[in-house]
Amino acid sequence: MTTTIVTVGAGQAAAVAARALRRRGFDGRIELIGAEPEAPYQRPPLSKEYLAGDDDCGLDLLSEQWCAANDVHLRLGQPAVVIRPERGLVELADGTEVAAAGVLLATGGSPRRLRDVGGERVHYLRTRRDADRLRAELRPGVHVIVIGAGFIGAEVAATSRGRGAEVTMVEALDVPLQRVLGREIGTTCAAIHREQGVTLRLGESVESVVETPTGVVVTTSGGRIEGDLVVVGIGITPNTAVAERSGLAVDNGILVDEYCRTAVPNVYAAGDVANHWHPLFGERIRVEHFDNASRQATAAANNMIGRSTVYADPHWFWSDQYDHNLQYTGHAPVWDELVVRGSVEERDFSAFYLREGLVRAAFAVDRGGDVLVAKELISAQISVEASVLADEDFDLAELTALEEQL
Repeated sequence: MTTTIVTVGAGQAAAVAARALRRRGFDGRIELIGAEPEAPYQRPPLSKEYLAGDDDCGLDLLSEQWCAANDVHLRLGQPAVVIRPERGLVELADGTEVAAAGVLLATGGSPRRLRDVGGERVHYLRTRRDADRLRAELRPGVHVIVIGAGFIGAEVAATSRGRGAEVTMVEALDVPLQRVLGREIGTTCAAIHREQGVTLRLGESVESVVETPTGVVVTTSGGRIEGDLVVVGIGITPNTAVAERSGLAVDNGILVDEYCRTAVPNVYAAGDVANHWHPLFGERIRVEHFDNASRQATAAANNMIGRSTVYADPHWFWSDQYDHNLQYTGHAPVWDELVVRGSVEERDFSAFYLREGLVRAAFAVDRGGDVLVAKELISAQISVEASVLADEDFDLAELTALEEQL
């Protein structure tokens, strides 16, 4: 009997898993089951290059030719409804049963929505169709109201300004990304947008969004904003319905261990939907970023075919906004010291978040090299003096080189 591995979901994690399985020599059947009708594609460009109008930005992940050559089968527009591991099956919405010796849940997430808010002028950005609908509205002079100043909201704001739109960004926190970056660095992120002409309404909660015959009115705790359209970017909710119907443990995502395994044999999860035990940080983390989906899917694929792989990546993600490249690595819900290297005023700096002398996270504007070094420091749990991190004359790469020699 031919062994079949099925991914429930056909996005980034599923596509990477399929490629990894073939690279590792798996010669069984691979089935990707996707609720969307489109073949697997990348999501990061949807808020940047693709939204800006670039149709050649490389969205597609798996070509028809590659799938045919590698015996990878796509079932698109056919959502799965339940996994029946005791029978080795995945059941689809139309009643079709797909044999599965192993299942990878890669169902991603759905945009978190404002209650009782909808209409043609209200946009959420998650799918290619969402991006198509939004970019058709972006043109010079249009007033876009962005709700949420996280990475998606910030990227939409930057792209909209690049297309000549007027932008007002509303954020409930006092500064953008305050919980992740802290007030000092979050203030700098706010300044980057102000310098590009974005109007920021910080510390204001949304009370209502009402469509009018000519536009939309957003009422916040700070007053009334009139615009032409609204983009809501307030995070995602993990798509756990299939997991719940299948009896899997769910708590802010599908619970998996450091091997990406659920508690049910031969059922794994990866990507935005996976709440995984992180051995490096000693806690559960659910990460909603491209690089995590790719690396976690590779680890899951390895484990599904018996190549034991612990997933302990420190996590890394990036964002392109205006002329700046922003990067972050690690996980630091709390820290006891913040060390800045470079010039915040000139928007050329790195910020290191330390706890008990260890680098736990780093954020940088236009200093990707520092972030890559920080990622290694986090993985190796190397203790570093704050004065060394701040010293521009010291080559940070020497820290990791020294560790390799020990």
